[in-house]
Order: sequence, then C-alpha cells, then structure tokens
Amino acid sequence: MRNPVSDRHSNQQPDNSWFFELGKTIGLSIVLALSIRTFVAEARWIPSGSMEPTLHGTPNQWEADKIIVDKLSYNFSVPQRGDVVVFSPTEELQKEQFQDAFIKRIIGLPGDKVQLKDGKVYINDKPLQEEKYLGGVQNTSVDVCTSAPVQPFLSKTQTIPSGSYLVLGDNRGSSYDSRCWGVVPRENIIGRAVLRFWPLNKVGGIDQTPLYDNQEASQEKNQVK
Repeated sequence: MRNPVSDRHSNQQPDNSWFFELGKTIGLSIVLALSIRTFVAEARWIPSGSMEPTLHGTPNQWEADKIIVDKLSYNFSVPQRGDVVVFSPTEELQKEQFQDAFIKRIIGLPGDKVQLKDGKVYINDKPLQEEKYLGGVQNTSVDVCTSAPVQPFLSKTQTIPSGSYLVLGDNRGSSYDSRCWGVVPRENIIGRAVLRFWPLNKVGGIDQTPLYDNQEASQEKNQVK
C-alpha cells in the first residue's frame, strides 16, 4: 500500500500569485494614467493672472484655479475662436527662454485679418464683443509689449497664416501674448481648457465665444463655422 503524500514535506512553493496580480494591476493603472494624460486629458493649474477674470492665477498653486485640458477633441475638429487653449512656447518665445506652457484665448483664426483700433480687436474689419469674458471694457493695445525684443506683432494689421492662431489673454493689461510675439502654430497647441475643477465653488465650464458687434457680421461668422 502506498503511503499518502503529506503536504508537510511537499516541495511546492507558497502561492504568491496575488503579489504578481497586484503588480500587474498597479503597472496597468500607471500605463493607463500616463496614456490618458498624454493623449486624452490632463490637469493643470494657472500660474499667472493673464487670464483674469476668467481664470484666477497665482504662483502658489494651492490658491490658483485648476483646470482640465482636453487633448483629444482637436484630433477630430479644428480650434475655434473663443477657445481657451494651452500651448507650448513658440520659436519666438523659446528664443526668449520661455519653457513652460502658456494659456490664452484664441482670437484670430487662419486667414483672418486682425488689427487693433481704438482699444478694440477687429477681425476682418469687424469689431468683436468681448465684454462677456473680459469682465467689462478693456483697452487692447500693444502697450503691454514693453519687454518684447522686436516690434510688437500687432503694431500693424496682420493676416493670420494658414495653420496658425492669434491668442490673447483675457487680462489685456497684463498678458504677454500674440500682440507682442506673434501667432501660435497648430502643432504647438496642447489642448483646450474645458473645465475648472478647483476651487469647488467655481466648478464649471470655461469657454465663452466672442461675437461680432453687428447682426450682419454675426451671421457671417455662423456661416463660416
């Protein structure tokens, strides 16, 4: 008669499958998180006041607005006037040693003729209504471009090149933007700011689209879309 096998003397190793499953789960979670941040969406905070009053910015990230940046939708559609976008520094900005991403509002689209006149922005000879997100009437001029190394871009009328966008900060008196250094190529745009999630009492969407000052121009804009 054969003796039964006793587990006491077995050479079988302890079952560590739970450890490997946990490792796989953590690894997969990290990969998914990195993929989402790279291709879908990411959280950012606002480090400056250039987008006031739309977004509150401060060097102290615990006091600044925090937003979600949609990095996916521009794969299926083109940026629109009024979109608040995050973008990497252009060549001109890199020459000035800027390395961190910027956040501004798209004002000029490819092919638009843009000029500043009487403190207002004119697109294709029609003034924009921007009071909704500017927090009232603000003077839009190149006076803020004192640190620009060359002549301010919007010191004269400009036509926006194909594949590029003109961007301005909502805080026109304190924003270093396209008025000074030029346009943003499409490939520099990281994504569109779609949601503020902090502070909790200000949670909500961000974009508010500018309008032309008269009905005829507004209808023209709708047809372009």
